[in-house]
Amino acid sequence: MKLAGMASNRGRNLMNVADRAPGGAEFAVVLTNDADAPVLEKAEKRDIPTEVVEREGDDRRAHERRVLDALDGYDLDLVCLDGYMRVLSDTFLDAAPTTLNVHPSLLPSFPGMDAWGDALDAGVAVSGCTVHLVTDATDENGEVLEDEVDGGPVVTQEPVPVYEDDDADALKDRVLYQGEFQAYPRAVKWFAQDRVTVETDADGEPTAVTVEGDTGGDLPERRLASHDRAADLRYGENPHQDAALYADYTTEEASVVHADQRNEGAKALSYNNYNDADAALNLVKEFDEPAAAVIKHTNPAGCATADTLAEAYADALSTDPMSAFGGIVALNRECDAATAEQVVDSFKEVVVAPGYTDDALATLFEKENLRVLEVEGEMEVTEPMTEKPLVGGRLVQERDTQQVTPEGLEVVTDREPTDEQVESMIFAWQTIKHVKSNAILFAKGTETVGVGMGQVSRVDAVRLAAMKAEEHAEGKSADGAVMASDAFFPFPDGIEHAAEAGIEAVIQPGGSQNDDRVIEAADEHDMAMVFTGSRAFRHD
Repeated sequence: MKLAGMASNRGRNLMNVADRAPGGAEFAVVLTNDADAPVLEKAEKRDIPTEVVEREGDDRRAHERRVLDALDGYDLDLVCLDGYMRVLSDTFLDAAPTTLNVHPSLLPSFPGMDAWGDALDAGVAVSGCTVHLVTDATDENGEVLEDEVDGGPVVTQEPVPVYEDDDADALKDRVLYQGEFQAYPRAVKWFAQDRVTVETDADGEPTAVTVEGDTGGDLPERRLASHDRAADLRYGENPHQDAALYADYTTEEASVVHADQRNEGAKALSYNNYNDADAALNLVKEFDEPAAAVIKHTNPAGCATADTLAEAYADALSTDPMSAFGGIVALNRECDAATAEQVVDSFKEVVVAPGYTDDALATLFEKENLRVLEVEGEMEVTEPMTEKPLVGGRLVQERDTQQVTPEGLEVVTDREPTDEQVESMIFAWQTIKHVKSNAILFAKGTETVGVGMGQVSRVDAVRLAAMKAEEHAEGKSADGAVMASDAFFPFPDGIEHAAEAGIEAVIQPGGSQNDDRVIEAADEHDMAMVFTGSRAFRHD
């Protein structure tokens, strides 16, 4: 798509569009009505041809005819105005391609020349910008009809907050950089992708704009989010980093963001505490049975389910009590006294649960620096999406809610797993979803035995899990355990090392080019192996 840009000053929006080339659009020409306009030099640096059509005392329509003459030699599909300080009439608009303008307010509020000041005078909490079609706002004599200026149908808008200490300059900059630089390229991209339909009236005047695919859903074309600052944190991941906690008060799922800290005198949670507590709580939500997890640096040091919460915690802790020191405990049941007594037996940073008995609270409060969080809401996953901020954007994805069943497992080895091994496999698979990749997890029954997390080599993750089981686990070993792998084994060496550790059954996604060799290695060691058909990476 070929664009004509028209500006009277710096043309910062035009240059932003030029630099981003949304949808492959590029400027054929930039025109100004001021020979000293800075946009000329900026365009020339980008090798964009320029035209100057200054006012010569002629009337509006005569001037517009000269503008059209200057553009006549260019192949144009769309005209983009940016601070073009001249209201255009039907003389130009009827002859030119579709013409867009960006206005620094959320129209129809605050049209005209001083949108920023008008917004501040009105005391609004949110302003923004509007990209709209330019329509004729003049009478038959070319005189401006003030009520019709900036009245064309809206293509897209972008909200921008207004703060208490804003002045017009501060708001102007925010609207430009956070609003216009976002909205204008978006609109141009939609036109370049031929996704825009302009509806017109009987006289051919534009009345509305629709955009194909600009719908809602979990992954919408435009994503707008507003969160409130819930707490100033002491610092971020490290003491030299500032940090704050922001809350979405619409969620109904149990969340550490909205948790009540029961021991109010204890120090507040840190950035890392929130991150780890969130990871721990998400893990125990996987299970209907009483479950406990101990998390360190967002990875499980141990996890288990059992008939009672106290048993589950004991089994989780004994996986790696050394790594659990200073960790985060999450429980999916009301914490009772028996569980609380075990939690305080070694140093923990935070315990999070959906409730506490009075006796449990009395025990936990004995530890001055242990933060006790009580969550409310659904312990099932109800928030469908998760996100990760990047420099310059965000990654958004569905949460990994996969649940494997015995019927969904494909046995690929000569040996079939026992019912007990299948139960362990399913537990291990639901747990390994919460282990940072590359991830390997050893389990017996419904408790972890060894966890190998965050390795850049899958065979190293096997070695780490085996070392943890042999050297760190208390009262348990890898002998006779099952192994879960969050992704396929690229080579048989992972199976070889697992066999040396005593693993007798394996659950993995499958899908490697070397699956036959991996299965052959499992058969040679009389292992049972099943494929899930889906992987369980966790990279953040």
